[in-house]
Amino acid sequence: MKRLATLLGLAFASTSLSLSADSLSIERIFSSPSLDGDAPIKLRVSPDGSRVTFLKGKETDYERYDLWEYHIESGKTRMLFDSDKLHSGPEQLSDEEKARRERLRLHGSGIVDYQWSDDGKALLFPLAGDVFYYRLGDTQAKRLLQTPEFETDIRFSPKANYISFVREQNLYVLNIKSGEESAITTDGKGPIKYAMAEFVAQEEMGRMTGYWWSPDESQIAYTRIDESPVEEITRSEIYADSIKMITQRYPSTGTPNVKVALAVSSLSDKQPHWVDLGKDDDIYLARVKWQRDSRHLTYQWQSRDQQRLELRRVNTDNWQQKLLLEETASTWVNLQDDLTFLRHSPQFIWSSERDGFKHLYLYKNDGSLLRQLTQGKWVVDDIAAVDETNALVYFTGRKDTPLEKHLYKVSLNGGEITKVSQRSGFHGISFDRKAQVYIDRFSTINTPPQVSLHKADGNRLAWLEENALDASHPLNPYQQQWVKPSFGSFTTEQGVELYYRLYTPQNVKGKRPAIVYLYGGPHAQVVTNSWAGSRGLMFQYWVSQGYVVFSLDNRGSNYRGKAFEDAIYRNMGDVEVQDQIEGVKFLRQLPYVDAQRIGVHGHSYGGYMTLMSMFKAGDYFQAGVSGAPVTDWLLYDTHYTERYMAHPAENAEGYEKSSVFPYAEDLTGDLLIYHGMADDNVLFTHSTRLYKTLQDLAIPFEVMDYPGKKHGIRGKQTQIHLNRTITNFFDRHLAKEK
Repeated sequence: MKRLATLLGLAFASTSLSLSADSLSIERIFSSPSLDGDAPIKLRVSPDGSRVTFLKGKETDYERYDLWEYHIESGKTRMLFDSDKLHSGPEQLSDEEKARRERLRLHGSGIVDYQWSDDGKALLFPLAGDVFYYRLGDTQAKRLLQTPEFETDIRFSPKANYISFVREQNLYVLNIKSGEESAITTDGKGPIKYAMAEFVAQEEMGRMTGYWWSPDESQIAYTRIDESPVEEITRSEIYADSIKMITQRYPSTGTPNVKVALAVSSLSDKQPHWVDLGKDDDIYLARVKWQRDSRHLTYQWQSRDQQRLELRRVNTDNWQQKLLLEETASTWVNLQDDLTFLRHSPQFIWSSERDGFKHLYLYKNDGSLLRQLTQGKWVVDDIAAVDETNALVYFTGRKDTPLEKHLYKVSLNGGEITKVSQRSGFHGISFDRKAQVYIDRFSTINTPPQVSLHKADGNRLAWLEENALDASHPLNPYQQQWVKPSFGSFTTEQGVELYYRLYTPQNVKGKRPAIVYLYGGPHAQVVTNSWAGSRGLMFQYWVSQGYVVFSLDNRGSNYRGKAFEDAIYRNMGDVEVQDQIEGVKFLRQLPYVDAQRIGVHGHSYGGYMTLMSMFKAGDYFQAGVSGAPVTDWLLYDTHYTERYMAHPAENAEGYEKSSVFPYAEDLTGDLLIYHGMADDNVLFTHSTRLYKTLQDLAIPFEVMDYPGKKHGIRGKQTQIHLNRTITNFFDRHLAKEK
């Protein structure tokens, strides 16, 4: 029996199944045509509701995008612009644009984004640092900018008479009709930047811009940031054939942030009027938005400790201010993007977690609360649209289950909530301006994205891309080996309900190794009934090789209410690991899981969680792959870290306990660490410091670093190499029975 078990283990190490010629491979997962199918991205209904536009990857290169349209009345689909015909050859992105796209999670080439004019008569899209303008009915697009500089954050003005953009740290506007260009600011250089979002605003606050047009185009608000207080760090960006020494202003936790100011200039005189943000300049400017009257500008002021968020209004006639509302918390206040000013009445919608769950509230424009619109022990995701004619708010949320996102509606007068979407799964919603029709980008864990057009009541008008898994679908050849995961939950000894997703090999014989894939950090969720792209296809590959694949969302993760998130406050890397241990205890109860062959893998916060799990719970995890991990929260940025850990001066013990270094000496299992050597988010220093610590402890471990790669480790060939490396590691350390 012992010899037989050894032979079975050796056979499993090479291949656990008798695979067909069409067995899924790592190479195929990252090759064209995409196994996701043809589902487009960046879907938008034109403001007049006549057509739907979207980006679609080329069949020969799914990461190079073209601009398409679907005409609703005729039902015809056509390519509007072929990116290759507008610009051929490699695109030379500026360093600023590379960083901006990394933080926007934009990847690929060609036309990667676009926007409609508010009147629905024109389209604007950047390409290779310049910008193209297309007016409906024209035969071709017009290049509005063709300069040696790289312009960023290019946008239409509200009435589409101008475009605006940032060039070399200054704000410009260009009259589309005349071609005349004007500089709103001129002294941006060095540490002074105008109309640009600072690092933490982009990376951690979800604010990717630093300027805002008034609806009537008469005024434009913009930021001035002074980076001089921010600590300069020198880091190396290591490429295959060179090493660049980069001086970067990086606001490590506990250190000074940028100084931010807010100005308003009229388009006529371009003179700045500075908004009084208060005496305390150690604050965050979280959001800026104009009211519909173009006279009142609102901004969201956030305290450094993030326990107070104020919505303030400025009257640009006399520059007087009024506090409209405030949110407070003993832990932190989450930012949101739901502030919506109604068009035809002096009211706005606001979202808040004041009752423990994110819900919608209706206010008068003077800050008087009218009513709470949604309530219950579930969370709203986002406002999708407001139909003022019928007094309806459409929103996405988790009313039925936290694992699925659905479209709902509720009256502005309050009352019953109605579910609009019907199919179980994940619904990404985009409405037209009048809230008459919407696009639904739908998926499940087993269904690649399907895109359809619907009336506001949910009735489907047309398929934009059915993406059916028929004989012609790229994924069809692999359906025989496809494993449908199961979802479930269990309650821990502490009385906490945790949700999991479990993939089990088709032919379960004997004891199988398991891979726990996790993220574990805030503002994220792993366990959802939604298509998981290449990551989900890797789960399918692993399970075809005989692995059990398991994921669990621990306390601290999103969409379960504020108390569920707050469990990590001032003590990261503790309850998250406790909950993942509960997940392993659940796995150990399964008769086909080998308790001594359980691995763990994650990237970014998931990389941090992998290290903490390996260092603090070695009895439960025998092998781990940690990607781009945070190792010491003192090395990470202010806004993210202090939100959850408070200022280091106030929580020195918490920072020490939340670092991986006090536990490194307890590593007993096998560990692989990988990192991009040009990462400007989780700096490469996080990993190199850990390399040195483990070497000083004489503890062996494995490393795979990627020259020139940022935090996302992007690129098809790089992804093939990375996932081969991860799989080979688990094959060597988990596949054989011990």
